[in-house]
Formats: sequence, C-alpha cells, structure tokens
Amino acid sequence: MKAWTRWQDWVSLVLGVLLFISPWIFGTAMYGTSSWDAWIVGIVGVILALLALAFINAAMPLRWISLILGVWLFISPWVLGFATLSAAAWTAWIIGILFVIVNGWTQLETRSPRVGATA
Repeated sequence: MKAWTRWQDWVSLVLGVLLFISPWIFGTAMYGTSSWDAWIVGIVGVILALLALAFINAAMPLRWISLILGVWLFISPWVLGFATLSAAAWTAWIIGILFVIVNGWTQLETRSPRVGATA
C-alpha cells in the first residue's frame, strides 16, 4: 500500500476536522469542558490521521491510538460531565463510534496472519 491512499485514514482526518469545528457549528463553544474535549481530541485525531497517511510503516500503532481515542471520545460525555448537553454529547458519541469503526476496520483489514497458527 502506498502512502496517502488508504481511504480509512482520510475518513479519520475528516472526522477529526468535523469534531474540531463542532463546538462552533452547534453553538456549544461557550461550554468549556465539551469544547476543549472536542478541540483537543479533534487536533490529536487529525495529527494521527496525517501521520498514518504519510508513514505507512508506522500506521498500525497510530491507528490503535486513534481507536482508543474513539473509545475515549465516546465515554467522555459521562466522564467529563457534559452528557446532558445534547449537541455536544451526541457529537462525541457519533464521532467516537465512527473513529472506532473506521480504525478498527483498518486494523482488521491490515493485520497479518500469524506464522504457525492453526486454522
């Protein structure tokens, strides 16, 4: 696989950008906890996606980090206490699930078979 060609990494990049701009789109930028969560996780998601796109050999650990980032994003409304703020919470839940699906799919697709494993 060549660098800059895996569609799943492009989807992760777009999800990170959407997450970053979501507090302004949904008018929740004045709520500190949910906004900072979206901004920080969005930036980290974009950086991880760009690194996975550029460095194909180092992409697997980056995708695991992105998968964990998606899990964090999904549980963050409860952990950080903004689950009652519906726009921010639903954004975190939906984009978190999409991060997990896209990066988990890529991990399953690119894993190599174990040597010597029985069928």
